[in-house]
Amino acid sequence: MDKSALIRSIVLQLENDLAMQTAAAHASKAEATDEESRSEDKYDMRSQSAAYLAAGQARLASDLLDAIAAWNALTPKAFGPGDAIASGALVTLESKGRTSAYIMGPQSGGLEATDGTSTVTVVTAASPLGRQLFGRRAGDDVKISDRLGPVIHRVASVN
Repeated sequence: MDKSALIRSIVLQLENDLAMQTAAAHASKAEATDEESRSEDKYDMRSQSAAYLAAGQARLASDLLDAIAAWNALTPKAFGPGDAIASGALVTLESKGRTSAYIMGPQSGGLEATDGTSTVTVVTAASPLGRQLFGRRAGDDVKISDRLGPVIHRVASVN
């Protein structure tokens, strides 16, 4: 897996989300300040609702900017066989003959990224899976709960 390509894919997705959120925030702001949204009586909340929506969308856009900055600041590091899992690591887990791949990131947990050949899921230290993985090494076992109960996964590789 090409770690740099995965990071570029993540940043591109975040930038696309940012463009969409920014446009939505501008549209909500325009609606909130539009003459047609003026309150007709004391119970009419159209403009206030649009203003709340615009503020929420602007806050989400700000969070996306922070995430983009965090990913751009992440320097891809090569992890050796005995290195502990840390931010920037590509981690492969195995369980019952199945593998799953993750990239440990600073933000945007749950996002999926591809380098053209492989797909990975972003995991952050704040997530339950991230709390179990950070600091582990290849060969370690982690217990992950799913709908059917806890399942033991082996850390197959850390790159």
